[in-house]
Amino acid sequence: MGAGVGDALPALEQKLDLVDLVVYAAATWDWYRWHYDAAAARESGLPGPLVDGQMLGALLARQALEWAGPQARVKRMSFRFAAMVFAGDTVRCEGEVTKVADAAGITTITLTQRVRAGDRIAIDGAVTDIEIAG
Repeated sequence: MGAGVGDALPALEQKLDLVDLVVYAAATWDWYRWHYDAAAARESGLPGPLVDGQMLGALLARQALEWAGPQARVKRMSFRFAAMVFAGDTVRCEGEVTKVADAAGITTITLTQRVRAGDRIAIDGAVTDIEIAG
C-alpha cells in the first residue's frame, strides 16, 4: 500500500437505528438500558437510546481496515467522546494518514479520525495505528 501523510480515508457513513443498537448490545453483552430502551433513556433526560461509545470505535476500526485492506490489523486506538450519539443518528467517520513508518517488514500507519453526527462532533482526534505485514 502506498499510503502517504495527508492521504484522506474514504468517509464511512451509517445510520444507527435501534435495531443496530440492540444487535451491538447483544454481540457485546452490554444490556445497559439506555442503549435500547427509549423510556429508560427519556427518564434519564436523554432524547432517546444512546449509542454505545465502543460502537463508534468499531466504526472507526472498520473504516481504517476497509481502507487498508485484508492484510491490515489495528494495533492501537485511542479516542475521547465529545458529544453523544443517539438511535436514528447518521454518523460520518472521516480520517487521514498522519504518519507512515516501516520497520522489519511491517508498515505502521497512524491515522487521525473523527466521527460526526449531524452538526455534532462525537469524536475528534481519534488516533489509530494499523500494521500491515509485508
